[in-house]
Parts: sequence; structure tokens; C-alpha cells
Amino acid sequence: MDTTNDSANMYAPPYSSEDFNLNVGGQRGRNLAPLSPYLNFDPVYLPPSQPEFIFPEGAARQRGRFELAFSQIGGSCMTGAAFGGAVGFYKGLRNTTLAGHTGKLRRTQLLNYVMKQGAATANTLGVIAVMYSGFGVLLSWTRGSDDEINTLAAATATGLLYKSTAGLKKCGVGGGIGFGLAAVYCLWSARDRLPGFQAEYNPA
Repeated sequence: MDTTNDSANMYAPPYSSEDFNLNVGGQRGRNLAPLSPYLNFDPVYLPPSQPEFIFPEGAARQRGRFELAFSQIGGSCMTGAAFGGAVGFYKGLRNTTLAGHTGKLRRTQLLNYVMKQGAATANTLGVIAVMYSGFGVLLSWTRGSDDEINTLAAATATGLLYKSTAGLKKCGVGGGIGFGLAAVYCLWSARDRLPGFQAEYNPA
């Protein structure tokens, strides 16, 4: 009697390749869903997606006006600097070519045009963004809600205040421009809730 083989079989029993209990296939049943070869679980039981951000219980599901104000102001300043720098570079090229500047003098003039125009445009858009964000936050806290009315009112008040020192006519023009831009934005952001847009983009 071979006691050595009996002891080895007790702790490590022999299995053949025909044992179906250990033959884990790469596919699952009839629907052929793939199985993980490492953890041996069916991925279909996992939730398809998880929320990207974790919100405290009872908190809003989106950022408010105050949180968005920082990104709006910073983005407006950077956009103004980029746009103004491009315009200044174009003006610098044209003016230095007409003046006949070359070499270091032309490079210095180009830098002056780029920095001056970029800073001026960034300052303008930054001030407008600060006004708009301030009015939006104030209206949200006053009314207790954040909707399209706040956007329209904040944009109109921003246009009126920004052009308030240029006379009554230009003040009204500034308010009208602000209201028009806000109206276009509100229509575009609320296109899913409008029946006309739904009928146009989702025909029956």
C-alpha cells in the first residue's frame, strides 16, 4: 500500500481536464457575455455607470451661480487676452509694415501692440463677467431659485450698467445687447424643453 500517494492525494487531489467544475469558459451561457478570467465574475451584474461627483445629501445636483462665477470670470479674462493679443498682433504687423520698421524696433512694437490690446480686451471682458456674475448671484439669493429669468435679468442689468456713463441711448443699447445675448443662450440651453425644437430634431 502506497501511503505517500494517498497523503498527496488527500491534500492535492488529482483533477483531469475533463472535470467540468474547473472548466471555466471564456463565455457565459447562451448570451455569450464575457467572463473575467481573473476574478471569475459576470460583468453584467456590475452597475453600468456611477456618478462622477459625490454630492452631500440634500445638495443641488449642479453648481450654483457663485461657484460658476469663478470659472466665468477667469475664462472671460483668458478669452479676452487671447482675442486681444491676436488683434494687437495684426495691427502691429500692419502698422510696422507701413512705418517701415525692421529688426528689434519692429519686434518691440509688435510686443507693445500685443500686450496693450490683449490687456485692454481681457480687462473689458473681465469687468463684464464680474458684473454679470454679481447680478446673477444676487438675484439667485434674492429669489431663491436659479432659472432663465435670472440669466436674462443679470445680462440686461450688466449691459445697462456697463454703458451707464455713455448716455441714455447707449445705455439702452447695451441693455438690449445683453438681453439679446442672454435670450439666445436661454433658448439654446432650454431647447430640449421646447416643443418646437423637439418636433424639429425628434420627428415622429
